[in-house]
Amino acid sequence: MAKITPLLNGTKKDIILKNAAVLFRTKGYKATSVRELADSLGIEAPSLYNHIGSKGEILQDICFEVATDFTLFMNEVLASHNDAKQKTIKLLHHHLQKLYIDFDKVYVADYEWKQLPKKQLQSFLAIRKQYENNFISIIEEGTTQNIFKNLNTKIVVLTLLSAVRGLELLQNKKNEFTLQALQHTMTNLLLTGIIH
Repeated sequence: MAKITPLLNGTKKDIILKNAAVLFRTKGYKATSVRELADSLGIEAPSLYNHIGSKGEILQDICFEVATDFTLFMNEVLASHNDAKQKTIKLLHHHLQKLYIDFDKVYVADYEWKQLPKKQLQSFLAIRKQYENNFISIIEEGTTQNIFKNLNTKIVVLTLLSAVRGLELLQNKKNEFTLQALQHTMTNLLLTGIIH
């Protein structure tokens, strides 16, 4: 019987989450069966349950892994002594890096979170809301410092986040540019609209 081979410096659960993220992104969470996930790993479906409790647990792990990563980075940015412009650039660069390197998981966290069970859904939404509020506070700080134009900060943040999420349209062309080129170009394009 085949066994799950963990990724370098990873665990068997890491490879399960990675494969699940690909399937959830391409087929959707609801349309993906545990059997399909097991097939993608080259194992029998019952063997998969030695590593996971349910398909819902996998979705929860993916969503909260992504949310935790973004939260920890936001906390680092908030604790830094950078001005609002530099904080915003760092956040945008981090979003783009995560999408560039770990696209499937970020995509699932962005689009399949609605399938989380109610309790986990409320927790996940609270984390997203706190992230958004922290980002808004950075833009407000920049407005107060006369770094950013006096615009509706919520609309600014939602626009910035929507734009970086749009990287999914660039996935097929990823080999045409580096992460650094993407970060530089997108940050310049996005911020020249709000910087004096």
